[in-house]
Amino acid sequence: MKLVAKILAVLAAALVAIQFVPVRPTNPPVTSPWTLEGPAKEVLVRACFDCHSHETRLPWYGKLAPASWLLAYDMKEGRAHLNFSAWAEWPAEKQKRRIHEIGEEVQEGEMPPALYTFMHPKAKLSPGDKATLAAWVLSQTQGSPKK
Repeated sequence: MKLVAKILAVLAAALVAIQFVPVRPTNPPVTSPWTLEGPAKEVLVRACFDCHSHETRLPWYGKLAPASWLLAYDMKEGRAHLNFSAWAEWPAEKQKRRIHEIGEEVQEGEMPPALYTFMHPKAKLSPGDKATLAAWVLSQTQGSPKK
């Protein structure tokens, strides 16, 4: 029993010590915001913007190591692949490719990742959300349907 107490004390001390290794996820200024409106934007903001924009809403544990380290890494990687906060800076063809990729990732169940939706259940995509995104992707990549 003394060994368990010592191990717990060491773990607690380590947890306190790593708080002094600051890695805080940050939100740089939004330079080129995305102007999309409507249901697709609502779904994307809820399910994607925390990792793929400069408008991340950090959870309470996002200020504590080692979770802050993981969040900072995930945000850096997510923004490198797709950053809605830089959307308007891209040429139209790049925007179209990204929209197509969004559709593929959602259809294949790759995005949002299961671990993320486990921690953030509101980000989980319902069948209706997926249909909304699929219709938006189609309208943006194949041309809008004629009235």
